[in-house]
Amino acid sequence: MGIYEELQARGLIAQVTDEPLIRELINNGKATFYIGFDPTADSLHVGHFMALCLMKRLQMAGNKPIALIGGGTGYVGDPSGRTDMRSMMTPEQIQHNCDCFKEQMSKFIDFSEGKALMVNNADWLLDLNYVELLREVGAHFSVNRMLTAECYKQRMEKGLSFLEFNYMIMQAYDFYALFQKYGCNLQFGGDDQWSNMLAGTELIRRKLGKDASAMTITLLLNSEGKKMGKTQSGAVWLDPNKTSPFEFYQYWRNVADADVLKCIRMLTFLPLEEIDKMDAWEGSQLNQAKEILAFELTKLVHGEEEATKAQESARALFSAGNAANMPTAELVEEDFVDGKIDILTMLVKSGLVPSKSEARRAVQQGGVAVDGEKVSDIYAEFASEALQGEGIVLRRGKKNFRKVIAK
Repeated sequence: MGIYEELQARGLIAQVTDEPLIRELINNGKATFYIGFDPTADSLHVGHFMALCLMKRLQMAGNKPIALIGGGTGYVGDPSGRTDMRSMMTPEQIQHNCDCFKEQMSKFIDFSEGKALMVNNADWLLDLNYVELLREVGAHFSVNRMLTAECYKQRMEKGLSFLEFNYMIMQAYDFYALFQKYGCNLQFGGDDQWSNMLAGTELIRRKLGKDASAMTITLLLNSEGKKMGKTQSGAVWLDPNKTSPFEFYQYWRNVADADVLKCIRMLTFLPLEEIDKMDAWEGSQLNQAKEILAFELTKLVHGEEEATKAQESARALFSAGNAANMPTAELVEEDFVDGKIDILTMLVKSGLVPSKSEARRAVQQGGVAVDGEKVSDIYAEFASEALQGEGIVLRRGKKNFRKVIAK
């Protein structure tokens, strides 16, 4: 089985252009491909996970990845999947985020000895002359056709800025620049990027002729991954300072039964033959599958040692109600009133809920416990002395825990 057939078997490919040529390229290690990452935060998150795993798979098969950091497009912001305009970032913020991305990507992609490239589209986009861009690139784009693209449709009702309208042209120019500079002949992205990617292919063919070997491929789970990377409390980050290895493990350990085997197939590097045997698993076996998924993905992001610690902590947590390495919230003196803290404030301070109103609902619905004992009184208070030393274990719902300690 070639790598292209493996991607199909894992359910990763949604649409392609020039399929026979793409199959030949990547199965024979002849593809130089790129995936773009806009630096909208200082850490990658679970929504980027699919793309990083794909780059790793294709590099292992002999293909050359280009990680394109959107230092230039970051000045504009992709309107895809957005209901409003992104907040504007300073050049310093964008550069800081780009630097953070590079460090995290190196865990997935081997950049040594020219095996992969990391480039920043600011290197060519920020130096473009506006009139020259309009003449050389804008002339190849139909406004009527652009307005039919999915990435613009939902924004049309609320208002699409002219700044964002240019994003498709900028992304298309990226593919053209990468093709010219590095021989990039393939681009990958989520299905929400399909219109932008087709624009890049069309631009190359218009500028360089029909024989230019520019292809596009789109992956189904990239857009699903963006949804997957969100929880009630925000994004699930790859940076351990934002989402600890334990929290990262728990996130995957808690996926829905209906999704666990799909995630194993799409995201892990376990052999397909081994995964196929799991298709018949049900009941308690699905919990075992969730442990496998959580361990494999935590190992990919944080290393085997941290994955083992997270797994041991999770098992200890559910068997004994405590764990040495679970996420910890430290309370300071200012958090207490007359040496006490109420349950609603403690839930908010621990990060288990975003607001006191949600904390109140959680208590009233019977979903809060301290050291295994359910708390049903919204006015319950805890003395700072009780939180000294080992502290207490605060739980919201069945699987969200914090160790709470008073400094």
